[in-house]
Amino acid sequence: MAADRVARIRRPRAPLIGTVAPKGDKSVSIRRALFSIFTKEQVALDNYGSGEDCLTALLCLRALGKRVEIQDSRIEIEGSADQSCELDCRNSGTTARLLMGLLAGRVGEWTLIGDESLSRRPMQRVAEPLRRMGAKIELTHGKLPAKITGARLHGATHDLEISSAQLKSALLLAGLFAEGETRVREPLSSRDHTERLLGLTQDAQGFWRVNPDCAKSLSASSLSGEIPCDISSAAFWAGAAMLVPGSVITIRNLLLNPLRAGWITVLKRAGADISYRVEHVVGGEPVGTVIIRHSQLSSLKITADEVPGVIDEIPVLSVIASVAGGTSRFENLAELRVKESDRLAAIADCLSLMNVRTMISGDNLSVEGNSVLQAATIDPRGDHRIALAFACAGLAAEDETTILDPDCASVSYPEFWSELSSLSHQQVL
Repeated sequence: MAADRVARIRRPRAPLIGTVAPKGDKSVSIRRALFSIFTKEQVALDNYGSGEDCLTALLCLRALGKRVEIQDSRIEIEGSADQSCELDCRNSGTTARLLMGLLAGRVGEWTLIGDESLSRRPMQRVAEPLRRMGAKIELTHGKLPAKITGARLHGATHDLEISSAQLKSALLLAGLFAEGETRVREPLSSRDHTERLLGLTQDAQGFWRVNPDCAKSLSASSLSGEIPCDISSAAFWAGAAMLVPGSVITIRNLLLNPLRAGWITVLKRAGADISYRVEHVVGGEPVGTVIIRHSQLSSLKITADEVPGVIDEIPVLSVIASVAGGTSRFENLAELRVKESDRLAAIADCLSLMNVRTMISGDNLSVEGNSVLQAATIDPRGDHRIALAFACAGLAAEDETTILDPDCASVSYPEFWSELSSLSHQQVL
């Protein structure tokens, strides 16, 4: 792809009206692929996520010895995963952290590496509790590369200080290889896709409990099937609809996990006209249709206990807040500082470029609403969610907004630019 390629976005001449279909949910796709480690039988996944992170999980499985067939959005995985090797996790934090849990109790040696962005992200938060279970993990200054030597694990109780689905999942997965019981509790509920696939329930004290017998639920039949559309990708269409008057956007076959639908709750509380219905359950996950209509919004308020459920949607919610009424406030966004970029700083800087007043106080963000957005050249700093959020902002700006390095969106949503071009009747790339 051309290094100098940019996306150019103008205010559309008509409302955005139509149906979009993001590919399979990234979190669910990666988990169902990686959990195929527990079976040699064929796992067949339809509507598998199209982003680079989803492909990364498949490439790691191939390196481990699995046979992986890729046919458009249908994936077939079978065979053993017994090879010691180097595993390139590229930009995928989910792949890296889940593999740490999956490999720690197996026989073999592996080195996890990543791209420049992933190699800056903290891994000690995962390695240290795994070491308390007997894992042998050597990090490089607390980050990747990481050397994992399979070891005999024992169960442990983890009362976590931070809410992180990746950390929680890594510990639960290690518990499937450990002697005795492993218990994990977090201060606030983060996404629960791993728990749903394992059929877990919390005990009265709020702990998730696993032992090796729980791995029996991870069969080829339980992992196979269609993956619902990505709900985090859908949030960008909510942003587009809120920024373009008269818009009505429909998304079908959408993941509606309550711990991932927090952005819908936040927007409805501010007055958004969003309707949805659960139509069926796939792999333990509720799935249905969402209809998003342009609305006049009051200010957005996101409290600290809500952040884990909307952590990936904060960039686009901040953009929406710039045109809502009053001043919006987002609390306790420390986790944004250790994503693909310092997303908290990137949000504030990019909003400022587009004539939106913001204030960062500690880890809290305030965004002044009723802003008249001005076109700008946005450098997303290699961060897919910043690129996509500010593409939405460009739909409401005067003149033409330019997004540098639009191909960074391929991490999660490579089809976004073509879908935006179609829905807005303008050539974006």
